[in-house]
Amino acid sequence: MRRRPGIAGLQNAAATRDKFRQVGENVAKVRTDVMQEQLATFRSQLEEFARKHKSDIRKNSVFRQQFHEMCSKVGVDPLASNKGVWAELLGIGDFYYELGVQIVDICIATRSHNGGLIDLLELRKLLCQKRKTDLGSLSSDDCLRAISKLKVLGSGFEVISVGKKKLVRSVPTELNKDHNGILELAQAKGYVTVEEVVKEFSWSTGRAIDALETLLKEGLAMIDDGHRDGKRRYWFPCVTLTSDATGAELKS
Repeated sequence: MRRRPGIAGLQNAAATRDKFRQVGENVAKVRTDVMQEQLATFRSQLEEFARKHKSDIRKNSVFRQQFHEMCSKVGVDPLASNKGVWAELLGIGDFYYELGVQIVDICIATRSHNGGLIDLLELRKLLCQKRKTDLGSLSSDDCLRAISKLKVLGSGFEVISVGKKKLVRSVPTELNKDHNGILELAQAKGYVTVEEVVKEFSWSTGRAIDALETLLKEGLAMIDDGHRDGKRRYWFPCVTLTSDATGAELKS
């Protein structure tokens, strides 16, 4: 008959397990402490790097994006607050705060033309006109970071992808798959017809008209009936509006 372990044996086994658990906890704590020390070192080096390259970070959009990417790897968000070391070192929080205010101004000013949906590149061009700088001084990454901070306003500011384009939405309009498909199709010529939508997506005429009329109702499309073929064109300013024309409107 196989002998069962006695009370003393069970107690020894339990004590051994406790020792192994304690050793494991100590090892985990040491590793955590080492990682925290390394992160603290990285952050310190990052601050020194920021001091050394302050001018490049503020003036060079590519360098600024690379700096943000480097920050994210060590868990630092220079935009988390306008207070603290990063605001003092770079004034980078103020930069994005100002940019966000200008983005709001432009989106509101152009809303009557594009229904609250503007191409990201178009927005960059208008921002540069407003700031009296060249396009290279402001990157898409700068705009995206500023827009991400506007979400706290709760007024629908976000970036959506339609085909190869990124569009900035400043109104809480819900676009479904049908609407996105039409917007992507319109990027080729700036407009679509019911017949083109039906042919491209193999939809029924009713489905195409319903989607187009919804976009029209939301202010994202404009109607053009002045053609000999009698076909109604649905124009989409959010993919056709030029920065020169919009810039002139902003100044007026």
